Amino acid sequence: MTVLEDPSLATRDPEIHALIRAEEVRETDKIRLIASENYVSRAVLEATGSILTNKYSEGYAGKRYYEGQQIIDQVESLAISRLKELFGAEHVNVQPYSGSPANLAVYLAFCQPGDPIMGLSLPAGGHLTHGWKVSITGKYFNSLGYGVHPESHLIDFDEARRLAIQHRPKLLWCGTSAYPRRLDFQRFREIADEVGALLVADIAHIAGLVAGGVHPSPIGIADVVTSTTHKTLRGPRGGIIMCKAEHAAAIDRAVFPGLQGGPHNHTTAGIAVAAKEALAPSFKLYAKAVVDNAAALAAELTQKGFSLVTGGTDNHLILIDLTSKGISGKVAAKALDQAGIVCNSNAVPFDKRSPFDPSGIRIGLSSVTSRGFGVAEARRIAGWVDQVVSAPTNESALDRIAGEVKEFCRAFPPPGIPAAS
Repeated sequence: MTVLEDPSLATRDPEIHALIRAEEVRETDKIRLIASENYVSRAVLEATGSILTNKYSEGYAGKRYYEGQQIIDQVESLAISRLKELFGAEHVNVQPYSGSPANLAVYLAFCQPGDPIMGLSLPAGGHLTHGWKVSITGKYFNSLGYGVHPESHLIDFDEARRLAIQHRPKLLWCGTSAYPRRLDFQRFREIADEVGALLVADIAHIAGLVAGGVHPSPIGIADVVTSTTHKTLRGPRGGIIMCKAEHAAAIDRAVFPGLQGGPHNHTTAGIAVAAKEALAPSFKLYAKAVVDNAAALAAELTQKGFSLVTGGTDNHLILIDLTSKGISGKVAAKALDQAGIVCNSNAVPFDKRSPFDPSGIRIGLSSVTSRGFGVAEARRIAGWVDQVVSAPTNESALDRIAGEVKEFCRAFPPPGIPAAS
């Protein structure tokens, strides 16, 4: 009998092992301000990296197409019950592979190709999957985007209502990827009711803030709510759909067999763990700290002469227009990365620059808050950002700041990552 060798990753594939180790060091030594990233806990990592990845499980708990699902059914049921408790949802599907597939499932459940849909346009801070022209959602459906007010950069509800009355969308999306203010779900509900649309809230960026009670919830207002499970929720890379009971069957059919086969059971387990963590009282403190840190950083940046879209933030996210600083978003983002501060270039409303080199940068405070950063640390970040943006080509200054950032970060060990050397 041949015995299968089963060495460790370091032995089997030292290249990948070394790259993972390098990423651990990078995530430890740099200030990560990507608004769509976070640190998961050791427990979430253990569940996500477990042997549950070995099991294939087409179907739903109690109604599978494969045998041997006794354990998997319990894992999925736990994830669902915990998310129902966390958000107060009537129905939850935890099988979407991520946020974009979750959104596609909503289209499949309720729309036919060519149906009218509406969402916040990408240049105004919306998401690709809300009908933007380069996405399948903008190609297969008749999409019309609403925008923001040209002066305040807040969502223009008058325009949204006018376009909805004209367009009569089948789906009305309320959700964002680069919008720093609270969403008024009730006003979207009123527009949807007036035109007979289904209201879908995409809370991928704010799910953790909703769960923590620092952002209004769309549950009970929107017909369907979609989300990723990472970002502010601090779970693995996955997706969920929550909906009113009357839409449960349509959503479940759209996810499976409509869009995908077997769920990723290791991810489902990680989602279950993250939901349990979010149910703990400490998570409310975390969510409040995220918002407090973002507000502190926004105030400090404003004091240093930065122009913030909408003038500030209510959530985890800050969008900075660098036009007045005479530097593009891409140049600033690359210089900041060299200095140990990681963010992304981002278009600002009514941006005149190319999407590949836009006028702004987007910053999120979820990751650093998971490390234990507070208001004082957020303010210090503003000082470093100011130094970099003021001299983006000064290599010695960037290297000096990178060293300061590294030393600073070592006082705040990130969750789930062993001590890096």
